[in-house]
Amino acid sequence: MIAAATIGTLVLLTFVVGLLLALTPYLMRRNECFAVTVPASAQKDPRLVALKRRYASAMLALTAAATVISLVAGVLITSGQDVIGTALMCAALAIPVAVSFALMLRNRHRVIEIKRSEGWKARHHQATVSVAEEDLPGAIPLAWNLLYVPVILGTVCLGLALYPSMPGMLPMYADFTGNVNDYVPKTLGSAIGFPVALEAFMAACLVFSHWMILRSKRPADPSAPATSALAYGLFARAQSVLLLATGVLMSGGTGLLFLLSSAGLIGLGQAGLVVTLLCIPIVVGSVALSVVYGQAGSRVFRRMRDNGELLADDDEHWKLGVLYFNREDVSIFLPKRFGIGWTMNLARPGAWAIALGFLVLTVAFILLVFGLTAR
Repeated sequence: MIAAATIGTLVLLTFVVGLLLALTPYLMRRNECFAVTVPASAQKDPRLVALKRRYASAMLALTAAATVISLVAGVLITSGQDVIGTALMCAALAIPVAVSFALMLRNRHRVIEIKRSEGWKARHHQATVSVAEEDLPGAIPLAWNLLYVPVILGTVCLGLALYPSMPGMLPMYADFTGNVNDYVPKTLGSAIGFPVALEAFMAACLVFSHWMILRSKRPADPSAPATSALAYGLFARAQSVLLLATGVLMSGGTGLLFLLSSAGLIGLGQAGLVVTLLCIPIVVGSVALSVVYGQAGSRVFRRMRDNGELLADDDEHWKLGVLYFNREDVSIFLPKRFGIGWTMNLARPGAWAIALGFLVLTVAFILLVFGLTAR
């Protein structure tokens, strides 16, 4: 039962992620097509329409195949062929992402050729400045992340209450069928320190993501500056609310379930299943917000006038359509060119410092986990 439910959840996640990848070209801003700046009116160009349609068709077919492969992988895992099944499951999740990127690059090259042949250029670069940004909607305040504090403190209190009743050896790892295959001695570190450290690490990553949204460059369409700035603000607010809600749910749920499994109140396999199920609202919620709002709020006001003139063009700063290098831009964070979410300006030293800091934090967390769960 546990294996079937876990595999079913992973199959569903494979399908949902693939569906979002297939829809990506239709969720981008009006003046972008496969990470290339184009006039908003060019979105109706039959050639661009055909490119997006072919991309979506290919990705939908691949998503269907990946979903079937993940189902086959689940059957292999439950039948005892863990190595082959796990490899297939990873491939089912990774291949659509890789193919999506490859198709984007191919279509990006074609859009660049069309752009060049049509002479779509920003003859007079027009920038926009948002005034009275404090009056515009935006991400919720960072202080909301204080909700993680009672979650972590609650885990500590519950762990101390359950600690005396925990067995001498605590279950630490389980396979897809729910069978525990590794135990560690009961200590305050393994019983309480580990789930608390896991919650704290997850909270730190999510708080950083929230801070990134707050610090991001607010994009604006020069042809409709006020409307596009408002749309982006609504998008940022919705994304920050989803990030906080699912973050509290995931971090708190993970810590609670680990404590319950350590106390023998539920099996570790059951705990793993529930954690997997908690991923569903995150992925489904992300897809729903992406479809409703579009990247950077592109779908909030769909009746904005389609300008036939290219008022701004920063293609030269985007490498491979996804890597942003612009020394003249003081912003470190900004919305992605292809995909939902945010990226960094890799020309800024602060971006590399942040990446290095995140790597150090991750390594420190891994070493801490090994120390807390050492035999």
